[in-house]
Amino acid sequence: MNKKVNTVLFMLGATVVNVLMMIIIFLVLMLLYAWLVPGGFATQLGQVIGIVLFLAAIGLTYFLYHRMIKVISTKWNLDDYFDPIFGKRGGSQGGSQKQE
Repeated sequence: MNKKVNTVLFMLGATVVNVLMMIIIFLVLMLLYAWLVPGGFATQLGQVIGIVLFLAAIGLTYFLYHRMIKVISTKWNLDDYFDPIFGKRGGSQGGSQKQE
């Protein structure tokens, strides 16, 4: 397989892992909430807490995913196996600008 195929497969797999992590974290936070507050709150407050827990799950997933990718990147040199996702940035090409 070439680097482009590896990159696409890695991105698809990483997306699946990221979504599964978010679902698991959200469910754990909801179970923790249900365990800590067995009687629950009023309906409106419960909805707000559900939204807050969902946003917390997104933030925690981003933090954990970022750490996990950083560790994997340093453990294995991923640049050897994957194409850059975003092309090289443009810029000065070694003296192509005129001096006045």
